[in-house]
Amino acid sequence: MHVHIRFLGGAGTVTGSKYLVEHAGQRLLVDCGLFQGYKQLRLRNRDPLPIAPEQIGALVLTHAHLDHSGYLPLLAKEGFQGKVWVTPATRDLARILLPDSGHIQEEDAAFANRHGFSKHAPALPLYTEDDALRSLKLLHSVPMHQLFEPLAGWQARFYSAGHILGAASLLLSVGGQRLLFSGDLGRSDDILMNPPDPAPDADVVVCESTYGDRDHPEENLLTELAPVLQRVAARGGTAVVPVFAVGRAQELLHAIAQLKATGALARGLPVYLDSPMAIHSTGLFARHLGEHRLNAAQCHALEQVATMTRSADESKAIARQHGPKVILSASGMATGGRVLHHLAQHLGDHRNLVLLTGYQAPGTRGASLAGAATQLRIHGKDISARAEVVQLSSASAHADAGQLLAWLRALPNAPRRVFVTHGDPAASDRLRFRIENELHWPALVPEHGSTWAV
Repeated sequence: MHVHIRFLGGAGTVTGSKYLVEHAGQRLLVDCGLFQGYKQLRLRNRDPLPIAPEQIGALVLTHAHLDHSGYLPLLAKEGFQGKVWVTPATRDLARILLPDSGHIQEEDAAFANRHGFSKHAPALPLYTEDDALRSLKLLHSVPMHQLFEPLAGWQARFYSAGHILGAASLLLSVGGQRLLFSGDLGRSDDILMNPPDPAPDADVVVCESTYGDRDHPEENLLTELAPVLQRVAARGGTAVVPVFAVGRAQELLHAIAQLKATGALARGLPVYLDSPMAIHSTGLFARHLGEHRLNAAQCHALEQVATMTRSADESKAIARQHGPKVILSASGMATGGRVLHHLAQHLGDHRNLVLLTGYQAPGTRGASLAGAATQLRIHGKDISARAEVVQLSSASAHADAGQLLAWLRALPNAPRRVFVTHGDPAASDRLRFRIENELHWPALVPEHGSTWAV
């Protein structure tokens, strides 16, 4: 009897990862992500899944980023009651990210309703903070590398993927097939996270392709970041840094701490971490020593280098601080959260700087800024974009094309097929081409909603 994989997200796009594995009447969902970016993608979050949530027996999350985990509260709200298998660090991060996601959605809906700029009356969140808190009761953590049974007769094991705390690749054995899901693979040269584990033997591989059509430049984050922040400080400006609350926020804090320690940045340059989610996530690094490159002293330094602004009033007070400063705030693609208020405040002044630190999905405000947009729509208003915009090339948390191919090449044996997912169409197709022509393995880019027998 065949094993089937149904691509319900992360196919033809870099967000919304959801892979439904079916065999002998049982169904397992690998990842449960929100769609982000273009409006037509975000609207998919409102569409019912083509399968009733209660018919899904179990769920495995490769990591806690919302494009892999953020649909879980809605799935649970609509009837999913199975176990959600995660690594311990993913469990800890999900406890921070998912309620925060619900809270932000409630805030955004309330703001839209107050100011009347939503096309829906009233604007409603996908799910609430309470919905997210209820879904957390379904989480079951398993240590990295330990064998577990997500469904009767199915075996699974997590392998470290680097990328962020708790991120894993998943090897799933079912129906005589070994299916390997890469999850999001980190860089072998990341300054924060350990490199991914070597890929285990597998018959079928589902591989991400975020950077499938390019390699990262040789430049080091410290040497790239220092002159940018020196420049904005010298002209008395504010650097607004949209960051992913898990991973990039901590990498930037670590880099700034090192630059201040060496004198490359003035020790007195004010730095703010304005994201409760990022603040809580930063504290987890000390609890998960060994999963990253930092020692206990460096974890402590992360929490000392910035002023942590937890409340909304503290966040608003940052704007009253005169002189140069650096504001790190979520979200990383400027799709929501507190960073929008900082952008609205600072984007119109040429002395200021917007520093983009990671992948910017098409259709997001971050992608618009990276594409030299002259104005940005924020909270229903068009804001002129006069500030300098810099996109760091060395701060990505994803493996580049060469590193993805190296991870695949290290498989003990050639798989029968590679599905190339989680990338923009150009990136996915380029990686598919290289797998076929350099590794000589069958590879394809599945379409959204398609089902394949493996």
